[in-house]
Amino acid sequence: MNKKTKFFAVALTALALFIGVQSNAQSIQKGKLRFGIGLDGLIPVGNLTKSTNFGLGITPRLQYGITDRFALTFTSGIYHFFPKDMYYNDGIQSYKYRWDLDLIPVKTGIKAFVTSNIYVNAEAGIGFQVDNGGGDSKFMASGGAGYATKHWDFGVRYENFSGSNYRNGIIGLRVAYGFGL
Repeated sequence: MNKKTKFFAVALTALALFIGVQSNAQSIQKGKLRFGIGLDGLIPVGNLTKSTNFGLGITPRLQYGITDRFALTFTSGIYHFFPKDMYYNDGIQSYKYRWDLDLIPVKTGIKAFVTSNIYVNAEAGIGFQVDNGGGDSKFMASGGAGYATKHWDFGVRYENFSGSNYRNGIIGLRVAYGFGL
């Protein structure tokens, strides 16, 4: 993790703890299901910046309130990364290529509300690669924070995915519309 990413993670944690100490409102209903569909802006960090410019995602999420402050989440969807032109030189000729990356994330997690609208969350799961290479899977783990209202959810997260001897990361910005089931 680079210094900017570490600083970002520490700042989010500190903000959540500061707000959480002063909270007394409740955000979700125990035993209730919510469904939301989000649009994600995906900003590559680390090695992923060498091969992709940015990504977009569509992420449906199911949320189940286990208490009035904690919920279990199940998230899936698709991430599409827009590749950069890369070049390989074998000593004789130079080749231009692109590394396509499309992932279907399948993640479970927990969402903890520290005030009536502000939450922190963590998810883990598998990302299935579906682009030209296909068949590869990646372990995914993320942590973030957000602001949720009755219908809207605005979140930011750091997400790492690794597999096939590499690790990549993204900063994800999610805007979602949700409703109770």
